[in-house]
Amino acid sequence: MSNAPRRLTAELLGSLLLTGAVIGSGIAAERMSGGNGAIALLANTGATAAMLFVLITALAPISGAHFNPAVTLVSALKREIGFGMASAYVFAQVLGCVLGAMLAHAMFSLPLISASTHERSGPAQMLSEGVATFALVFAIVATSRARPSAVAASVALVIAAGYWWTASTSFGNPAITIARSMSDTFAGVRPEDAPAFIVSQIVGALIAWMCCAM
Repeated sequence: MSNAPRRLTAELLGSLLLTGAVIGSGIAAERMSGGNGAIALLANTGATAAMLFVLITALAPISGAHFNPAVTLVSALKREIGFGMASAYVFAQVLGCVLGAMLAHAMFSLPLISASTHERSGPAQMLSEGVATFALVFAIVATSRARPSAVAASVALVIAAGYWWTASTSFGNPAITIARSMSDTFAGVRPEDAPAFIVSQIVGALIAWMCCAM
């Protein structure tokens, strides 16, 4: 397989497995927590962080392990990737995330697609998503400069922290936001709330890029 198809396959596969872990662990956690939201979120956090660490470690040598249009945008602005390939990355990421949501639903005998009814609206949620994505992109760019081998751990840790210190539980990813709007589960977000999440995520990523460029 030539370079470009390998990179796109890595982005699609990574996005699929990450979303499957986020949504699948949310479903399992909600079912087993007995209504205890804190326990459910803790389980969801651990599964997501663990999967992120593994996927970045395994796939970064192939595609850079973005799995996130906000990360790809910053990479393009830094001229690490061309805008044509960046667009292909975003398509692969969104497709992978949607397939990951469908996979999680199938594993738990749920409809493959179900619009979320989980409300996440208001200024605090939007601020949280901007902050979460800023922290994620800042961690990636700064750690890549200081200690490239620690990027996987940095990303996993910043997302784990974000689940708890942001009001939105730190989506930080436009592609996974789209997928989570198609999942009426613990990890879901209403489709009508998703566009504001995505705008906030892009803004947070751009601010992080500007701060790191200073």
